[in-house]
Amino acid sequence: MAIKINSHTQIYGIIGYPVRHSFSPYMHNAAFQKAKLNAVYLAFEVSPENLRDALLGMKVLGISGVNVTVPHKEACIPFLDEIYPTAKLIGAVNTIHLKDGKLIGYNTDGKGFIRALEVILKLKPKGKRFFILGAGGAARAIGFSLVQEGAKEVVFYDIVRSKAENLVIALRSNFPNAKIDLMPSLPNSPLKEFDCLVNATPIGMKKEDPIVIDPKLFHPKLFVCDLVYNPPQTKLLKAARSKHLKVMNGLGMLLYQGVLSWEIWTGKKAPISTMREALEKAVKK
Repeated sequence: MAIKINSHTQIYGIIGYPVRHSFSPYMHNAAFQKAKLNAVYLAFEVSPENLRDALLGMKVLGISGVNVTVPHKEACIPFLDEIYPTAKLIGAVNTIHLKDGKLIGYNTDGKGFIRALEVILKLKPKGKRFFILGAGGAARAIGFSLVQEGAKEVVFYDIVRSKAENLVIALRSNFPNAKIDLMPSLPNSPLKEFDCLVNATPIGMKKEDPIVIDPKLFHPKLFVCDLVYNPPQTKLLKAARSKHLKVMNGLGMLLYQGVLSWEIWTGKKAPISTMREALEKAVKK
């Protein structure tokens, strides 16, 4: 069924740089059609220097809501009118809703990741140890949510050490009894002390990208997650599959964070199966 655009169509979208690779329009537009809502979801490529103008433009044009992706998840915060407590705690926003003339920021990344972990890998965070590569907006959301869900240990590594240090400090200040640390450099011995490896960096999106970590460090019971979803099989996941490890790409997190965003914007229950099917079709294109 084709999307019908008229003068009453509500506009939603995603802002990022780059953003043309995004699969979000597929699932959100499918959901709008399934729910018979007069709405459309578009991709807006916004460079960092134009972020402030883009968010002001949301108000002026009446754009009802947007998802926020790399590199704007933290940078957008100063330009918002209100920030939901969870997003404020995390220090990153991935969902903005224009409500009563105000831009309100939320974060659905963390809960989306947890849901994907439980549904796809059948892995509950409680009592488990996680090694997260990256310390950007997605890593922040995932780290906070893992600790909230009772993870036994969460360790971060980022090529910019100060980013990982700041994230660890923020987490420790909010969860003083949790075991949270940073790794000063990539390990050169097997990751036997960890149950799950998470790549929360963009490395893997481009064909020329190197593998983010040496597969020799994997152990037979390690779960491997890559937040990259396009391509659906990164070098990291291919290497993990070759060792018969349980793996998850970024599509699951994309789906469930999108479900939560859609429900914030519309106030309705999201058609999850429709959104999942749309993503699966998009991957095959």
